[in-house]
Amino acid sequence: MLPLALTMGEPAGIAGELTLMAWRARSTKNLPPFFVLDDPDRLQSLAQAIGLDVPVRAIASPADAVSAFARALPVLPIALKAPVVLGKPDPANAAAVIAAIDRAVALVQRGEAAAVVTNPIHKHSLYAAGFTAPGHTEYLARLAGPGVRPVMMLACPILRVVPVTVHVSLLQAVMTLSADEIVANGEICARALRQDFGIERPRLAVAGLNPHAGEEGSIGDEEQRIIAPAVARLRASGIEVLGPLAPDGMFHDEARARYDAAICMYHDQALIPLKALGFWEGINVTLGLPFVRTSPDHGVAFDLAGRGQARPESLIAAIIAAAEFARRRRGPTLARHVA
Repeated sequence: MLPLALTMGEPAGIAGELTLMAWRARSTKNLPPFFVLDDPDRLQSLAQAIGLDVPVRAIASPADAVSAFARALPVLPIALKAPVVLGKPDPANAAAVIAAIDRAVALVQRGEAAAVVTNPIHKHSLYAAGFTAPGHTEYLARLAGPGVRPVMMLACPILRVVPVTVHVSLLQAVMTLSADEIVANGEICARALRQDFGIERPRLAVAGLNPHAGEEGSIGDEEQRIIAPAVARLRASGIEVLGPLAPDGMFHDEARARYDAAICMYHDQALIPLKALGFWEGINVTLGLPFVRTSPDHGVAFDLAGRGQARPESLIAAIIAAAEFARRRRGPTLARHVA
């Protein structure tokens, strides 16, 4: 019976109140037990400040979380170096943010927690404190060990997307796009659809790069030179795959019924339809890791911090998904909500 490990995220943002709200929804959403690596005193003060009746209980180990979860939010303490001012990130607290991620991953790797659910971080504050990874995804891959290739998926109830190029400029995305990258992302995505999502025969759709998928080379030849050969290689490996498809016509209802995930060529090609169709329930899933990691698909929202107006649906969806993925990987070892 293993709980999920939530990280604190950026303490000056909305992560804390999202965690409090998620615990409040534990019964109505039938959430599995989870604990958060955070400062229990600051979470209790935050709950009082925004008018949430959430008792907070410091725990000594993840094993304590399951019994505590029904009556209080279990918190595995992580000390913050500086007082938290909501809406104003302080690089002095970056070490605690990173420590929460490190410890959550270590607990899952040791078999003390079922999965990692990361709250949003503020990368600029972490960079100022010496954080060298481009983001959560790459940092988690480092923690996972050598040879791990992480792939970012965004998912909501009606769409799953994987961007081949992620946090780079559009110019760099076009210049670095390769058939090898498309194939690697497609293979990892198909494997995750089977392993974590329980889809026995995954169907992939591969987007073109140019308008109308290049019009047979008349408005761009990347489809002919790069994308179509990658599609052929994926198909030859036994994966059911469509493409290259015109990006402007592959996300409507009838088109989505033909595939289980879309492999997109750059960040916004993937995230714009995902967020348009399922913004509040969208989640981030890191594929290719030896452990389960999910996250909300939004940022730290400094402008909303401390107002009690943040919406927890994405974090709740990430918690539910993490539990489902972990059960598929580990068997029925997670407890459902303890009434």
